[in-house]
Amino acid sequence: MALVCVSCKTRISNMVGVAIFKCPKCGATIVRCPSCRAKGNKWVCPKCGFEGP
Repeated sequence: MALVCVSCKTRISNMVGVAIFKCPKCGATIVRCPSCRAKGNKWVCPKCGFEGP
């Protein structure tokens, strides 16, 4: 299964600066690309709808 940024849907492969963490509400895996992290783009958990900065 390919990892995809939850904000911009960019496919993540061998990128430096990727963040992978658990949703604070439901524990689902959240993946963010370096670009969205740097811009501070909001993300939404695909499982529970929790929104993060």
